[in-house]
This record gives sequence, C-alpha cells and structure tokens, in this order.
Amino acid sequence: MKQTVSIFGLLFLLIGSIAAQTRVEQIRSKLFNPNNQTVLVVAHRGDWRNAPENSLQAIENAIQMGVDVVEIDVQKTKDGKLILMHDATLDRTTTGKGKVREWVLDSIKTLKLKNGAAIRTKHQVPTLEEALLVAKGRIMLNLDKAYDYFDEVYELLEKTGTTNHIIMKGSKSVAQVKQEFGKYLDKVIYMPIVNLDRPHAMQMIQDFLTELKPVAFELLYVSDSNSIVKEVSALLKGKSLVWYNTLWDTMAGGHDDDMSLENPDKGYGYLIDTLNTRIIQTDRPAYLLNYLKRRKLR
Repeated sequence: MKQTVSIFGLLFLLIGSIAAQTRVEQIRSKLFNPNNQTVLVVAHRGDWRNAPENSLQAIENAIQMGVDVVEIDVQKTKDGKLILMHDATLDRTTTGKGKVREWVLDSIKTLKLKNGAAIRTKHQVPTLEEALLVAKGRIMLNLDKAYDYFDEVYELLEKTGTTNHIIMKGSKSVAQVKQEFGKYLDKVIYMPIVNLDRPHAMQMIQDFLTELKPVAFELLYVSDSNSIVKEVSALLKGKSLVWYNTLWDTMAGGHDDDMSLENPDKGYGYLIDTLNTRIIQTDRPAYLLNYLKRRKLR
C-alpha cells in the first residue's frame, strides 16, 4: 500500500513539473510567432497594487492571475549580490536609507519593503536568484537595469536553469547590441526599444529586422499625430511582434492605463486593433486580463 501511494505521489509531482514547464514554453511559442493573435500581458514590477513592487509576492500574484511576463529591476549591493530594486537608493521602497551599493546583502535583508502607499510590510528585499526560482517554469521575466552587469546575471540564469525565461530590452543601435551583448543573443530574448518620435526611428527598425530579426519591438510615441506609427505597425506585421507600455500617456500616444479605465476600447483596444499590438506592459494586469478575456484574446 505504501509503495502504491509513493508511486502516485511521484506521478503527481512529475505531472506538476511538466505542467509548469509547459507554461513557459507556451509563452515562448507565442513570443516567437509573429502572427500570434492573442495578447501577452506584462506586469510592471509585478502586481505592485496588492504587494510591494519587485517583491516575491508581487511576482507570485502575477503568476496566479495568469500574467505572461513580469518586469523586474535589478541592482547590485556593496558585496556584489544582485537584488530586486528599482531605485539606486533604499529610501522609497524599504525601511532603510541610503544607496544600495553602500549596503551589504545581509543588512538589506533586515529591512522591510514598503507597499505602494509607503506603508511597511512583512516582505523582504529579494535577491535575483530568489526571484528566478519563484518564476522558474511558471512565468517569464523582463530584466530592467541589468544590462551593465549581465555577465553576473547570466551566471545566475545558468545556475537556476532559467536562461530561456529572460527578456532583455534596450534602446541602443544594432551595432552596439551586437558588440556589447552579442554572446547572449542566442541564449536570451533581446527586444529593441524604438522611440518613434526620434529621427531615424524607421532606419533603426530596418537595421534590426535585417541583422537580428528580433521577436518583438517595444515602441514609444507621444501623440497619434505621428505619421509613422501606423506605418511601422504595418511594416512589422508578420515579422516581429509589437510591444507597448501603457504605464503613462506619453509612452503609447495617450492610449494608456488611465484612458483604458475610462474606455478600454480606446486605450488597449486601439493599440491592439489599430497598431497590431500583441504585448502590453501595464500597471493594471488584472484589469487588462479581464478585458482581453472578454474579447477572447486570451
């Protein structure tokens, strides 16, 4: 009898492991499909409205609600440890004060994270390794502020078996990316960030399409009066996915989270239907997910 129970237990763990791995594989298959018709949701700093930003709980909440990617920020401590933190200082998001680079990890671990209302919580500052282990097999991660020490980041990715979970982005030219990040381009996903209001934006897109064929571009523009926005969306259709941030108005021509709260069809819907957007980074992941489900885009 005990042997039978043990066998069933092993089968349960095996099935659970396969299911978890399948989740990341499903997300990657959509990212690598330029004709994907569903919309991937990226939670900015995790579910920070219900847990401290860049906390393990914020990542876990995003996983539970069905988010595809969590954007997190990386900083380095005085003793060379990588932690999740947006600011270079501890003051805004923790009970500590001062620069991250002047604190060792053990001391940072004595602090408590603050929530979005600046109230102390029970949560601690997580290391990048802790975040990778929470995310493993369950969700993908967009690492911000990690470019300058990616060699150290990559060691942790290999250690935790999460190299295929990572999205890196940047606004550098294709030549700079190849020179500075080239050895990682076949290991992690790299997406260019292109400001469509700047001169030579179209040329930058053409250069990346020709030389690196990225799975997606993050695009930025201030106003719908920009004549090349729709042109770029048409150019990328069937070649690379389009990513927009709806965190505030000047990132997506005014079609942001605030507009979407008033009229989601004018906000998220415009980006999806008119600009062929298939990846949206938001500060309101639950609200966006509900909208997409109503439209059968999930």
